[in-house]
Amino acid sequence: MNEIEKLEETINYKFKDKQLIIEALTHKSFKKPYNNERLEFLGDAVLDLIVGEYLYKKFPNKDEGTLSKIRAAIVNEDGFTELAKEINLGDFLYLSAAEENNKGRSKTSLLSNAFEALIGAIYLDASLEEAKRISVELIEKNHPQIDLDSLCRDYKTTLQEYTQAEFGVTPQYKLLQAVGPDHDKVFEVGVYLNDKLIATAKGKSKKNAQKEAARIALTELKKGK
Repeated sequence: MNEIEKLEETINYKFKDKQLIIEALTHKSFKKPYNNERLEFLGDAVLDLIVGEYLYKKFPNKDEGTLSKIRAAIVNEDGFTELAKEINLGDFLYLSAAEENNKGRSKTSLLSNAFEALIGAIYLDASLEEAKRISVELIEKNHPQIDLDSLCRDYKTTLQEYTQAEFGVTPQYKLLQAVGPDHDKVFEVGVYLNDKLIATAKGKSKKNAQKEAARIALTELKKGK
């Protein structure tokens, strides 16, 4: 329960029905009579509505096509994974030993699904308004600027523009290692400035690893300003 209380403190919401948050955090590999898949299904629909309403009110002059594109940039597996990382959701998941050893706590699919399940659980335990409050706070924290250009821009492009403007150099990406069988390989990439390692990240492809390394590098560089 201490771990659950820590998560509740992070999201600033205390569950009345503790079973709901336990269920939201339980991956199917944990082999309990319940798991978070049903709550994930519900949370997906709740988040779609929350983000849709949020964008509708935030951009009264945007047309349907633009609103749909902005929503698609937020409501997706990568987007929800970023929100899950914002609250360290992976630390709280109930996983099997095998999934744990397979780095399940950092898997994009598991984090995204667990985030949807958590929002579904809050919706059931409290209300749509409470689910909206928590979701919008996280979205705004994770996306300081919400518009089509900012959300759809690649982290690598953003990092390159930032480092060229601030330091007059272009970031370089180097493959540090690739581990695992060919069908399930994990790539670790480092991003360097002037031959100095700024950040590392892992991914199921070199492209994803580079993108994540660029995101981390941006955060670190801006933090150090």
